[in-house]
Amino acid sequence: MTDRIRTTHVGSLPRPADLLEMINAHDRGQKVDEVELARVVERSVHAAVRTQVEVGIDVVSDGEMSKIGYATYLRHRMSGFEIGDAPRATPADLDAYPEYKERLHRSGATVSYLRPICRAPISYTDRKPLETDLSTLHAAMDAAGASSAFMNAPSPGIVALFQPNEFYPDEDTYLDAIAAALKTEYDAIVAAGFDLQIDAPDLGMGRHNKYKHLTDEQFLARAEVLVEVLDHALRDVPRERIRMHLCWGNYEGPHTFDIAVEKVAGLVLRAKPATILCEAANPRHGNDWAGWAAQRIPDDTVLCPGVIDTTTNFVEHPNLVAERILRYTDIVGRDRVMAGTDCGFGTFAGWGGVVEELAWEKLRSLVEGAAVASAKLW
Repeated sequence: MTDRIRTTHVGSLPRPADLLEMINAHDRGQKVDEVELARVVERSVHAAVRTQVEVGIDVVSDGEMSKIGYATYLRHRMSGFEIGDAPRATPADLDAYPEYKERLHRSGATVSYLRPICRAPISYTDRKPLETDLSTLHAAMDAAGASSAFMNAPSPGIVALFQPNEFYPDEDTYLDAIAAALKTEYDAIVAAGFDLQIDAPDLGMGRHNKYKHLTDEQFLARAEVLVEVLDHALRDVPRERIRMHLCWGNYEGPHTFDIAVEKVAGLVLRAKPATILCEAANPRHGNDWAGWAAQRIPDDTVLCPGVIDTTTNFVEHPNLVAERILRYTDIVGRDRVMAGTDCGFGTFAGWGGVVEELAWEKLRSLVEGAAVASAKLW
């Protein structure tokens, strides 16, 4: 990044209506024409990559078109998970404001997904969906003329957060088993020529969700374990090929219980990934640049602030996008900043606060804002 600010995003994009219908039916175990589903996924990936290139995104993704959710899709690739009923942790900020929580529930704005539960040994048993994703993204890049891409995979910690354990004797053993299976996916993504993005909301959102009954100090002790397990699974992947997304939850809400970035930043920076995608646009984390500025950031670490909010249909002005980018270039220099989004636009299939047409408008503003910032920096 020696001539301008490059652009990317966190991964998921709104899925077309026909794909949503089929992928949700498939996840529920209903009869679906598998050939037609594969065709619709392929068409959707090609369209997503083509539009990203047309908008001007530098590092594209497949939009996670084939995945029902960014962590729960794994039950279709791994053994050990079955659908069941288990208590779900709710964010502490929603618990604290029951009137707002009830409004969200009535509006249908809360996430609804089948609950995979670990009830048998975990192993990566079906590589075909992974290999299909990799080949489809390659073909879509070739067709659209894209030169650089990434593919998402969840951290072991976020898998454990969404998919409770009823088989392994303790959480640490469960995490080790998840990590061992995920290594298959991590290694394959990079071997295919893509950058690997680790989605790790467990290091942010996990504090006020699964670990909301702990103190900050107790949570950070658990987070150390989560990073250690992740790094072990990444042991054969070069640091510069890994990017990690730190997130406090992609939902509109008070977020008054979000752990401060300065409390987790040191741990995040010690993890193996060389590029950190962080929230920097929404009202709760727009000031996080100050927390990052207070850190000792390794010389080979790239910051990718989210300069677009993924929970609102307001389209950010390019000049505001540029201002947000410049705050981060002031911290690490112009050569070590990319411009990204706070989170994905389709974290779970069919769920997201931003409509498809405005998701693309927001990404256009991201590209325009990066150009404005570049003009000031070069």
